[in-house]
Amino acid sequence: MNKHIKSYISLFISVFTVILLLFNKNIAIAQSAAQTEEIPLWRGTPPDGPGPQGPENVSTKGSYTNISVPRLIVHQPDHPNGIAILVISGGGYAHLEAGKESTPAANWLQFEGITAFELIYRLPGEGWANANVPFEDGQRAMRIIRSLSKKYGYDPHRIGIMGFSAGGHLAGMMATTFDKPFYTPVDNTDLVPARPDFAALLYPVITMLPPYDHTHSEKEIIGKHPDKEAQKRYSVQLHVTQKTPPTFLAQAEDDPISNVQNSRLMYTALQDHQIQSEIHLFPTGGHGWGMGAPGSPEQEWPKYFKAWLKKTGI
Repeated sequence: MNKHIKSYISLFISVFTVILLLFNKNIAIAQSAAQTEEIPLWRGTPPDGPGPQGPENVSTKGSYTNISVPRLIVHQPDHPNGIAILVISGGGYAHLEAGKESTPAANWLQFEGITAFELIYRLPGEGWANANVPFEDGQRAMRIIRSLSKKYGYDPHRIGIMGFSAGGHLAGMMATTFDKPFYTPVDNTDLVPARPDFAALLYPVITMLPPYDHTHSEKEIIGKHPDKEAQKRYSVQLHVTQKTPPTFLAQAEDDPISNVQNSRLMYTALQDHQIQSEIHLFPTGGHGWGMGAPGSPEQEWPKYFKAWLKKTGI
């Protein structure tokens, strides 16, 4: 056989093999992502109800509003690696940007062998009697996840929390005020510890103190004209203690929504308390990039996060 023909055949086989591998990987991701189920956080009406009336709204881009049934969407991997993560999208506590934040992140974690629990949480401005409803849901979710470790095959001491933007604020509150009772216990699940074993905060809202007190998250939680004590109560960096879990931070320096000082303040507080922590600041990227735009610097954060998990021994 002519050597040129052999070369063409060899090249064709190589290209076909690469295409087949990529095709099979995409099929695996799609099949893995399809393996989901939902777990309600509460039996009957959640605390501080009744909440919004009518059906839940989900836009074509996966933005949730009118949430009356808070729940966990379970993204179960085919081969669990022993780690579980509660994933929380942002939206300024006015809606949930699940379509571009928690859902793609949960699907990625699932493909990596991590059991991901996507949180659909209540929004304070939707008819609830207490603005703390997101924190009630977050705390309850952590307890449920830890109570289900045997069922889903992960270590009850390797359960983390991941939040984006306002979801980063919620995740930060769960990581620093886990021993504060946000609701009256309703069953034995509420005897389970709510402390995350690690946290990942992506372009998070951290502080509600001046001069960074102009976020929509702050308006939804404590109003447009809060007093200083309320601002302190919901400023995550002020609640860091030696019990705060290891924390990973990533944010763009040109973030127009949550000033990059939010991540810097949190990192400083973690370092002051000798908490194992790591921060990645990207020169550009803005806000709300989720898994990162293709070809952008912030697209690297999942790689950095995976490496950090290994370094921390998780």
